[in-house]
Amino acid sequence: MVEAGAALIIALIASWALTPWVRNRAFSWGAVDTPDPRKVHKEPMPRIGGLAIYIAFVLAIVATQDLNGPLLGILVGGTLVVALGVIDDIKGLPAKVKLLGQIAAAGAVIPFGVVISYVTNPLSGEMLFLGWLAYPVTIFWLVAVTNAINLIDGLDGLAGGVSCIAALTLAAVAFTQWYMFGVPGMAGVIVLALILACAILGFLRYNFYPAKIFLGDTGSMFLGFILAAMSVMSFTKSATAISVFIPMVVLGLPLLDTFFAIIRRYHHHRPIFQPDKEHLHHQLMAMGLSHRQAVLAIYGVSSILGLSAVVLNMVSTDRAAVILVILSVVVIWLANRIGVISGRKISVPPMDNKEQSQSIDA
Repeated sequence: MVEAGAALIIALIASWALTPWVRNRAFSWGAVDTPDPRKVHKEPMPRIGGLAIYIAFVLAIVATQDLNGPLLGILVGGTLVVALGVIDDIKGLPAKVKLLGQIAAAGAVIPFGVVISYVTNPLSGEMLFLGWLAYPVTIFWLVAVTNAINLIDGLDGLAGGVSCIAALTLAAVAFTQWYMFGVPGMAGVIVLALILACAILGFLRYNFYPAKIFLGDTGSMFLGFILAAMSVMSFTKSATAISVFIPMVVLGLPLLDTFFAIIRRYHHHRPIFQPDKEHLHHQLMAMGLSHRQAVLAIYGVSSILGLSAVVLNMVSTDRAAVILVILSVVVIWLANRIGVISGRKISVPPMDNKEQSQSIDA
């Protein structure tokens, strides 16, 4: 318990103290995000801020935790993702190269036991062992969440705040798994998720609107990768029928935003990887919300989804199914009303000099 508390303090203080140093290094290394028509900020801004979160996360773990197989695997995979992000933030990498790097990082965690070896059939409750399919399924999940968090990194504090809420939700769900169902190994997941949340909180001091530094691909990809890996560690150990849906609800907002982007671009005959300005945060600002209001609104949605994930984990399968249906209907209706699915033409209102932050590159 003392070690867990020390880990959280180390993560919080380290990220808070390291972020100004990383900001200075970003300028000297050339990791600077310059304005363009797709972006909200009007002045060059340092990116690569996720490096501070990564260093704080690793310091807290190495100083206080036993490096067992899965935890060591997460550190190895996370380090590869961060290295990829640093190169991209400084030099710029083609999308295909980044994708290959993400696949390599995802594959690196599998030998350490971070693998989706089975899923639970929500209809029968039986465990479906994946066999050799476990490897591509695990890689797909890790890469999908990594890119989902990367794609929502469009406003000051958005990706970091949503990731923090997701980490806290993972900790809460893992706690209920341990407390209510006696699932082993949950203590490590709880501590790991809380360490990540504290590392993010220390960074948000500088990243929330108006931001002094951006996460960059270094940070957004790292957060997505670690969240995905932690969900594998947590929910693959649960045999409850609804467990297959819980990580999708926890990370529902970035996953749905990415899914709707794919549908939207396909419908309009645009390349899937072509950036646009029709994501949720764009549409909220087009409706008249300020930069800060749009971020806080998305925080609220993420919190509701997080609470729903915790409730799903605690109720019977029948009630959980009803909750999932209601959530699905409400989310699709709201997404269509806001314009996230249809991708209607929008015009983001001009901002004053104080509202000049964060790139929108998704």
